[in-house]
Amino acid sequence: MPDSVTPASVLDFWLGENFASGWPSRDMGRQWFGGTTELDQQIADRFGTPVTQALGGGLTDWEGQPLDRLALVILLDQFPRNMYRGKAQAFAGDERAQSLVTDALAQSMDAQLPWVGRMFLCMPLMHAEDLMLQEEGVRCFREMADAVPQDLRVTLASSLRFAEQHRDIIARLGRFPYRNSALGRANSALEFEFLKNGPRFGQ
Repeated sequence: MPDSVTPASVLDFWLGENFASGWPSRDMGRQWFGGTTELDQQIADRFGTPVTQALGGGLTDWEGQPLDRLALVILLDQFPRNMYRGKAQAFAGDERAQSLVTDALAQSMDAQLPWVGRMFLCMPLMHAEDLMLQEEGVRCFREMADAVPQDLRVTLASSLRFAEQHRDIIARLGRFPYRNSALGRANSALEFEFLKNGPRFGQ
């Protein structure tokens, strides 16, 4: 792994260099939720090695401190969705990420992170195809939406709505049908109907 790839470099790249103040000073939404082939390749080129290590169960030394663990969660939960867009490997880090998050919440690590860090720490729960984890994710986003400063209320209220919509899909269908193609899963009749008319959230 290149010496330049550290937890801090992952966080600076994904959250913006001023994220420690609470929220990035520039708009990061296009990077986070837009997705371009250029960004996907940039992530693969710069972070491909640590992502591969994380997916293989490595980088355990990143688990100890809240900011380091957040960087590891991003390597597992966010970057594979860019690097392996549309492929099963995009979801290969989900289980480990979700385990790291639930453990972090049990230790109250989230309370030691800036708001944008807390949001991305909870993101793997929104990605979970498990109703209990989805409910935990909704709880996390609701707590944030209630506690953030006034200037972040609209942003976190929107994130809470997305968390609730993800939860509702899992409550109804048990999985995200828009992943079925990448994962080689056959659609049920109900899922076919959902894919025609229901909401989609990237991957």
